[in-house]
Order: sequence, then C-alpha cells, then structure tokens
Amino acid sequence: MIYREWKYEDILKISELEKECFQDAWTYKMFVEAFSSKLFYGVCAEENGEIAGYACETVLFENAEVDNVAVAENYRRRGMGKTLLKKLEKEARERGAGVMILEVRVSNAPAMLLYLKEGFRGIYTRPRYYPDGEDAVVMQKPIG
Repeated sequence: MIYREWKYEDILKISELEKECFQDAWTYKMFVEAFSSKLFYGVCAEENGEIAGYACETVLFENAEVDNVAVAENYRRRGMGKTLLKKLEKEARERGAGVMILEVRVSNAPAMLLYLKEGFRGIYTRPRYYPDGEDAVVMQKPIG
C-alpha cells in the first residue's frame, strides 16, 4: 500500500469512491473546489493503481477540519483509516494547527470507535446536520 498526497488526476476516482461510501457524498465539483484551496490537504492510499482510501482536511490557523475519511469496503478493518488520520494529523501539526475537528453521523459506530481510539472526544451534537435529518457528533482532538 502506498500513501501519498492527492494529485488533481485522482479526484475523479476519489469522488467515485466517495459515492460508494456515503449516501450524502461530496460531488466531483466539491472535491475540485476544495483541492484548489491552499488550505486543503488530501492523502490517499493506493494499491496497484487503484485508490483504496482517502482522507482530506482544511487547515486554517489553529484548526484542522477533517473533511472526509473513506476506505473502500474490501480494505476496511486493516488499519488504513488510522494511517490516513495519522497523515492528516502530521500535516495539520506541520501547518501550525493545535486541534483537529470533525463531524460524524451518530449512527456511524465504526468511524466513531476509530476516532475515539485515535484520541478524539465528542464535544457536542449538531441536530439534523445531515441532509436526511440525522444528527452529527462533533469530535475534537488536541494535537499541538
């Protein structure tokens, strides 16, 4: 498995994997717009030329907002999500962030468990955050 920073050419494959993983997926256009920002950082896991997982964040001053973390179904439960998060954390720290923040669906127990194991803590809930009305738990991790 190779972990590397995103290239523009990766965005189509990433947006396709996003649709497989999430019902309220980011669109190709959303990824292109995020990628074009100097505040953006994205890392992907690649095996045999295929994107097996990815993660991205927006780093603004002391805050690193984790935008997306996704792993293809046949690669889950192998530590890829943890490795992708570690890569985001390293970059966020290098850019001067002191805290990482993310939102996760209240029903997404596997993701929440990963975030808890990696030192994130729930700080509050955003009612009806997702388009289908599901709540989100906002989680935070100090990294500075």
